[in-house]
Amino acid sequence: MSHNISPFHLAIPVHNLKECRIFYRETLGFTEGRSSDIWVDFNFFGHQLVIHFKPKDSDSDLHTNPVDGKDVPVPHFGVVLPWDTFFDFAETLKSQNIHFIIDPYIRFEGLAGEQATMFFKDPSGNALEFKAFKDMNQLFAK
Repeated sequence: MSHNISPFHLAIPVHNLKECRIFYRETLGFTEGRSSDIWVDFNFFGHQLVIHFKPKDSDSDLHTNPVDGKDVPVPHFGVVLPWDTFFDFAETLKSQNIHFIIDPYIRFEGLAGEQATMFFKDPSGNALEFKAFKDMNQLFAK
């Protein structure tokens, strides 16, 4: 697998730009880039994440699907991190009193695609997943 991955660009809706700006910058520790009155760019582990203001929907319930005995929120997004970075980031999040939807743990232990994973929401209810593989060649293993 090539490790020369092009950065992705992801724009997500947030109903409270100020609160989410603080969350991504201060709580998660992402460097802020360009911004306007309605959007803010962040360096999301080398990728470009943009939070865009969007008024709150009345239908904001999160759907879940079962994966490895856990209710995984849909939709969600995140980054596959190096193994040690994942655990360092998990400790940082715990120290920031992040409320996890799914606490950091090892999923599919001993099987193809074994991975560390964790899920939590931003203040606007967007679900994030961060994961890591001891062996990055397992990323797309069947």
